[in-house]
Amino acid sequence: MSDIRTVATTPFEGQKPGTSGLRKKVTVFQQPHYLENFVQAIFDAVPGGAGATLVLGGDGRFYNRVAIQTILRMAAANGVARVLVGRDGLLSTPGASCVIRARGAWGGIILSASHNQGGPDGDFGIKFNPSNGGPAPERITDAIHARTGEITEYRLVDAPEVDLSVEGTSRVGSMAVEVINPVADYAALMETLFDFEAIRALIRGGFRLCFDAMHAVNGPYAHEILENRLGAPAGTVINGTPLEDFGGGHPDPNLVHAHDLVARLFGDDAPGLGAASDGDGDRNMILGRRFYVTPSDSLATLTLNATQAPGYARGIAGVARSMPTSQAVDRAARAMGVPCFETPTGWKFFGTLLDAGKATLCGEESFGTGSDHVREKDGLWAVLFWLNLVAATGRSVEDLVRDLWARCGRVYYTRHDYEGVDTGAAEDLMETLRARLPDLAGTTHGGRVVRMADDFAYTDPVDGSTAARQGVRILFEDGARVVYRLSGTGTEGATLRVYIERPEDDPARHDQDTQAALANLIRVADDLAGIQARTGRGEPTVIT
Repeated sequence: MSDIRTVATTPFEGQKPGTSGLRKKVTVFQQPHYLENFVQAIFDAVPGGAGATLVLGGDGRFYNRVAIQTILRMAAANGVARVLVGRDGLLSTPGASCVIRARGAWGGIILSASHNQGGPDGDFGIKFNPSNGGPAPERITDAIHARTGEITEYRLVDAPEVDLSVEGTSRVGSMAVEVINPVADYAALMETLFDFEAIRALIRGGFRLCFDAMHAVNGPYAHEILENRLGAPAGTVINGTPLEDFGGGHPDPNLVHAHDLVARLFGDDAPGLGAASDGDGDRNMILGRRFYVTPSDSLATLTLNATQAPGYARGIAGVARSMPTSQAVDRAARAMGVPCFETPTGWKFFGTLLDAGKATLCGEESFGTGSDHVREKDGLWAVLFWLNLVAATGRSVEDLVRDLWARCGRVYYTRHDYEGVDTGAAEDLMETLRARLPDLAGTTHGGRVVRMADDFAYTDPVDGSTAARQGVRILFEDGARVVYRLSGTGTEGATLRVYIERPEDDPARHDQDTQAALANLIRVADDLAGIQARTGRGEPTVIT
């Protein structure tokens, strides 16, 4: 191709993808050659792209459109035959996974920093999903990272920008570029999984809901599915226009950042269901009327009631949860007679289980829930599942969760995040804790005896791959747990996450305040790791 241009470059330090791709500040990506180096590394390290179809899109955050135009020119220069790009550059992460799978694509490049803040001073991210639609396994991310360390040139085609606002096909060099409706394939898939007519009837009967898109990518998806297809009235979707800075908000669906939604659900005349999703649409928060559903209880409730939805009417093969996620779903799985798998944090670890048919539903405590319909967690899917359960059972959101507690016991659970901690101090805390592990079994803390203490390691039951140092676990004889790990999703300093839980089987004790019910364990968690002494933090940044 005569219009290919080769540009000399040198490697950048630190282009190693984390659990959800490469995430850095926008200003880092704006450095000359930075984005191009990483994109070229994808094309160099992952075979099969030449002559194939690539899916491309993102969450609409600042720099999304600029990056897409660059990637299109590079894809053409690297022999990609066809690119499917979402209109206006938008594709939710589960939506991209859906398109990859539905269209038989080689893979997809997804531009997102998920729940991280956007705007010129915010974060940006990029990741590659292979043909199964899921996050790249470590063998692929390791190969991409290795290539970034030795790259000397990248290739691109000199061509005009593609108009991303109009659906249709154009060309960049000899490559076809098809701007697609970002919602169409995804909405069609949802109609095969859930009883849309029952949900329509529920809404016609006066049931009200509120969905907070947080000025992120799921706005167009929610407008189309909830309002246009299911008949919810205009205004059901709030903050529904995607903005490059997410309207100055933090697109993380929790009780702190989804304040508009929380105010409605805990106010007078609250709707029956509230939900929010994050920047790229893969996370969810579920609320009932004056009732918060923890992500762990949400996964367990869906497990217990899965057969109420048409797509899961024949039953589920099993469930999977990330290690820090509460053991509520373990109890629900036992009640349903299906296996429950415990994996490291990171959606990629669910992929082999889903592909092998060992798990049908899976979830993480960090507001992520999904199933084998795609290979990413899926925020709007979870909302539709809850609507289907309410429609099918006639029960409220709160009643469904209380039924879970009645049948399986309640697991009190909280996560304390210490954000922006000095990286050295956070790593020292973890290493000191690891050094103590051999001596903790049999010791007593806060009246509880430690049954086992370890640094979680995982062997995949399908492909035999292993992952070590996935988080420190302190397990007590009464079923309580404390887990410590450093998050890999931030871009500034370190985030220490501490997960605290204990089961409660006495129904008379199911209405305690969560923080009060866990107060003793919270003190134990601090004492064991010396959090306040080592980080200088007297309290967490965020409690969920």
